[in-house]
Amino acid sequence: MSLDFNFLLLVLLVFLAGVVDSIAGGGGLITIPAYMNWGIDIKHLLGTNKLSSSTGTLIAVIKYLDELDFKKNYLLKIFISSSIFSSLGVLFISNFKDHVIRIIIITILPAISVYLLFASKFEKNFYLKLSEKEITKRTLIISSIVSFYDGMLGPGTGTFLALFYSRFVGYDLLRATSLSKFTNLISNISALLSFIILGRVNFKIGIIMGIISTLGNYIGSSLALKKGSSIIKPLLIIVSNAIIIKIFFDFIK
Repeated sequence: MSLDFNFLLLVLLVFLAGVVDSIAGGGGLITIPAYMNWGIDIKHLLGTNKLSSSTGTLIAVIKYLDELDFKKNYLLKIFISSSIFSSLGVLFISNFKDHVIRIIIITILPAISVYLLFASKFEKNFYLKLSEKEITKRTLIISSIVSFYDGMLGPGTGTFLALFYSRFVGYDLLRATSLSKFTNLISNISALLSFIILGRVNFKIGIIMGIISTLGNYIGSSLALKKGSSIIKPLLIIVSNAIIIKIFFDFIK
């Protein structure tokens, strides 16, 4: 692992992704193509990305920890559903050949990035008057579906969770974001453990990039959420798709 230009670019992009992820979500849209551009083996791509991103997500959760004033039984149910479905997502994507995974990433990531750019703001759905039982049911459905996606691919998971918790459960910005960080962390850790068991993690680069990601998340989470997101989201899309375009042309050569 030499300190060449591509490695330095990877460090810069992972740091930027950490900042972006803590402010607006979607950092994986940068890290996954960044790892691909650096030249990591596709077999280890998603697992290594989970290792570095899980560290950064932990920092973000600690920052939001004071807002997690949810019942322990409620969080436990989310923990179980997120863990199970995230692992299932890992098993699902691991059944594909490496070149198919590459095609999936190149095809799906641009669409996800555009969706995140134009996704509505996290606003509480005041029309929802749900019982505690219904809130739990909807939360578990959301956490299960999005966690499966997180284990399978991952970019934008935190944003999807916050949007869906707000739209379909009725949580305001703070509660939706707080709960999404918790769910995302559990999903990340479960997916990471699954990738480790399957032998699909490059620990050396993952740990180094985990430190870089942590630094980016720490700096990003110290910035104002609302002021940063309007600038960060377009930057996220530009950087992400620029790397994907380069990877695409490298792929078809």
